Amino acid sequence: MNSLSIIVAMAKNRAIGINNTLPWRIPEDLKHFKKLTMGHHMIMGRKTFESIGKPLPGRITVVVSRDRNLKIDGCTVAHSLQEAVAACANDPQIFVVGGADIYAQALELADTLFITEIQQDVEGDAYFPEFDRLGWVETSREIHRQETPQPLEYHFVEYRRKAADSNFAPAFIE
Repeated sequence: MNSLSIIVAMAKNRAIGINNTLPWRIPEDLKHFKKLTMGHHMIMGRKTFESIGKPLPGRITVVVSRDRNLKIDGCTVAHSLQEAVAACANDPQIFVVGGADIYAQALELADTLFITEIQQDVEGDAYFPEFDRLGWVETSREIHRQETPQPLEYHFVEYRRKAADSNFAPAFIE
């Protein structure tokens, strides 16, 4: 069974990007991202791929695009999230890495969220979708602070989707 995880860094106001780039510089977050995704498939939209500029070493990049003629050296191109997930079938841990539209599509399919929660609002033009936090259990949180390249507090947080209680049956009063 494959695990579909979302990995994202977002501000308190859910901003994840501005002008197709990250609105902050957090070297430790890039190391965290690399550690989690290394050796796995990463699914991303075309604009996210363009912001990175190249396939990342040690990972398989699957780019989702509506452009049926798009070919990217070193990447698999898929035309829907479902097609992208199918292209990762042999990987037990698949990561969705952005952007906003792909996150919105993947949220209902994901079983794990790896969120770097930046502890302030940040100006952005791309946002992580709203989601019901009651459907998730926080399984770990690491608190970090940095002074350079910019002063920030951020938390590495892992959430797991709550299991549906198969024994639960609502009681109806007549």
